[in-house]
Amino acid sequence: MDKKEHITSSEKSLLFLKTIEQSPQITQRDLSQKLGLSLGKINFLVNALVDKGIIKTRNFTNSNNKYAYLYFLTPRGLKAKIDLTHKFLSRKTEEYDRLREEIEVLNKEVAALKP
Repeated sequence: MDKKEHITSSEKSLLFLKTIEQSPQITQRDLSQKLGLSLGKINFLVNALVDKGIIKTRNFTNSNNKYAYLYFLTPRGLKAKIDLTHKFLSRKTEEYDRLREEIEVLNKEVAALKP
């Protein structure tokens, strides 16, 4: 997996956990549309995260749809979200610093070219 794919995967993982935390009643179909992933992949991810103890699922007690679930982050899930957030912020800070340095160099080059 190249670095760009990893960043995309990491950012989607963070968005996945944030979305579940903010909207525990969200459907897998809505998660699929929001994250741009197939419904099958979302189902696979949900099952994998349940198996790893990152999230828990519960049926809606007053839902007519037997497939309606609530998703909850476990303490392990909260730690994973915090770790992903920290990595995301570190990556973005490094990217910002590199861009700022590049802009300074370009501004100096442009200033040197002016008469």
